[in-house]
Amino acid sequence: MKKIHIGLLPRIIIAILSGIAIGNIFPAPLVRVFVTFNSIFGEFLNFSIPLIILGLVTIAIADIGKGAGKMLLVTALIAYGATLFSGFLSFFTGASLFPALIEPGKSLEEVSEAQGILPYFSVGIPPLMNVMTALILAFTLGLGLAALNSNALKNVARDFQDIIVKMISSVILPLLPLYIFGIFLNMTHSGQVFSILMVFIKIIGVIFVLHIFLLVFQYCIAALFVHHNPFKLLGRMLPAYFTALGTQSSAATIPVTLVQTKKNGVSADIAGFVIPLCATIHLSGSTLKIVACALALMIMQGMPYDFPLFAGFIFMLGITMVAAPGVPGGAIMASLGILQSMLGFDESAQALMIALYIAMDSFGTACNVTGDGAIALIIDKLMGRTNKKTEETSQS
Repeated sequence: MKKIHIGLLPRIIIAILSGIAIGNIFPAPLVRVFVTFNSIFGEFLNFSIPLIILGLVTIAIADIGKGAGKMLLVTALIAYGATLFSGFLSFFTGASLFPALIEPGKSLEEVSEAQGILPYFSVGIPPLMNVMTALILAFTLGLGLAALNSNALKNVARDFQDIIVKMISSVILPLLPLYIFGIFLNMTHSGQVFSILMVFIKIIGVIFVLHIFLLVFQYCIAALFVHHNPFKLLGRMLPAYFTALGTQSSAATIPVTLVQTKKNGVSADIAGFVIPLCATIHLSGSTLKIVACALALMIMQGMPYDFPLFAGFIFMLGITMVAAPGVPGGAIMASLGILQSMLGFDESAQALMIALYIAMDSFGTACNVTGDGAIALIIDKLMGRTNKKTEETSQS
């Protein structure tokens, strides 16, 4: 018998629909069973977040840092700038539209406590370090490993990364649908699920329009460098876009992205360097989604927010997301730490963020990889011009 594999997104959709369908049927004692599980799992998630950051960001920084040369620096700066632009675009759009679309309400914790839905017992699992300590330690180790000639400590860090990835894929992601089921079961039992679903639909609609605008804007900028029709350039990248929609993986889409980027006129050596690198460090689509979802959930729960708060969050998110492509579950797992430490998201809000993010995971990945082609066009023009001047100088 062939084993049927159900992907993460279908399992989360089933969990959400099941929680909504039986939330009004389950008696309170049974609901408390799932609330108890969520309490324990939430503690484990809080314990895991600093380890996830340390395990994933350290090697990501070390692997990028071992490269050298002007092309690496220019590509990294452009990719980071594009990621920041998408984050601020998402914030300003959301700050303008969401207050009219979303009605502020109580926090998720207050909803549960108001209905008396408390766990039967709780287990405290304090993390080994706070999130900012883990981030600074990861940056320090990553940069140090990049500068060392020895591979001894790097191999230890890589083994630790493998352990963290195994923990995510074997423990966190399999239990995640059950955790989200418990969240929606509790919200349905508390009578709050309808307002939450309306928020979901509105956010998804706004983000879909935003990610189309972002791609058009990126290729308009690239067209200024190469003097071609931006819509023709973007059109040639559609095979990569739709491949990413199906695979939900930047890495799996690299071969298609390479071919289509070359068809846009990018030289083979530039494309071969920029496309794999940007698959790791350029995450405009993912950043756009996370910022929009975080802002919407903060407005929904009546949490205070302002531009300085989100500016710091976006700058830090752009760095933290470097670890995202190597993580099963994507950028949202790498960003949980700063969602908690900088925006004050509790376990319930983190679970909703994960559900919202994964619901649009394909579109974010497609936006990321298609945007890689625009960056390759810019780098090809900049580096090609520099290389040509160098050759002319040496010949003279």
